[in-house]
Amino acid sequence: MKVLSVVGARPQLVKLAPIAAAFAETEHEHVIVHTGQHYDADLSDVFFTGLGIPDPDVHLGVGSGSHGVQTGAVLAAIDPVLEQQQPDWVLVYGDTNSTLAGAVAAVKQHLRVAHLEAGLRSFNRRMPEEHNRVLTDHAADLLLAPTEEAMRHLASEGLEKRSVLVGDVMVDVCLRVRDDVEAGRFTVPSLPDGIDPDEPYLLATLHRAENTDDPERLAALLDALAGLPVPVALLAHPRLVARADSHGLKLNQGALHSGRPLPYAGMVAAVQGSVGVVTDSGGLQKEAYLLDRPCTTLRPETEWVETLEGGWNFLIPDPWTLGADWTATATRPAPSAERGTPYGDGRAAQRVVEVLSRT
Repeated sequence: MKVLSVVGARPQLVKLAPIAAAFAETEHEHVIVHTGQHYDADLSDVFFTGLGIPDPDVHLGVGSGSHGVQTGAVLAAIDPVLEQQQPDWVLVYGDTNSTLAGAVAAVKQHLRVAHLEAGLRSFNRRMPEEHNRVLTDHAADLLLAPTEEAMRHLASEGLEKRSVLVGDVMVDVCLRVRDDVEAGRFTVPSLPDGIDPDEPYLLATLHRAENTDDPERLAALLDALAGLPVPVALLAHPRLVARADSHGLKLNQGALHSGRPLPYAGMVAAVQGSVGVVTDSGGLQKEAYLLDRPCTTLRPETEWVETLEGGWNFLIPDPWTLGADWTATATRPAPSAERGTPYGDGRAAQRVVEVLSRT
């Protein structure tokens, strides 16, 4: 069996790590195509070394651009690759422009498509990620769902016969890296200047278009973070840096201390060292949950609804409306509620390979 993985952004590279490792234990051929959607080294190249992912077999180098331009560039660049490789499966990951472009290019060439992390829904049609994941699910031949909730979404859309519950590969990699960090097998990068790792701090990320493109909204979010009584380590995504600069906003103010994004092991270590997480990232909500840290999500919805159980994750889209309750929420201690294992047992990648090989 020959499987071609299409990846291009930081979250996909993290998901690729356990998949690549699972394929390495078999005789199946695994081809990695990196679209170059994330062209910043902190969001891309460092993951191939930090997580032990094999170098990509093909790098398309599409770079940045609007959603249409970026998706079109991937479509144009990947067409001849698929024609030459002729894989048994094209495996696409998550919900980026690379995901949608890889799926569309493959189905146009009558190649079978499997979608890893299928069935997630925010039900917010303004999110470009929601367009990508819904369209990819309906185009794909095989839907690899991470949770029972995702399976329910797929069934409600008439896709049950194409859907298989495999668990979440992010559990595989997160728990492995957690163990490596605790065992001292990683050199953990430094936190932003002004953050003492031996004192309480919050870890924050902010990058979604709905939170960064409007200057008034971004200013209000930064003010809310800057006003917290605990230092906030803000790992600044390139989108956030660019938008703050164009809006004339400061990322270093009050409690806020900004720094560059961390490699995945560094992110896991930073979450473990924190007293909590504030984010608009989907993946980081789940990592906080897996690492026993309370999370406050700066969005009105989440795809990972399981994290809301027991108060592990709160949705606070407009923190400035809460007054003192904002501080109490963002700095709350970890709940005592049991979490269970809604995302699987850490063997999702092996299941993915098994399902692909027998389907």
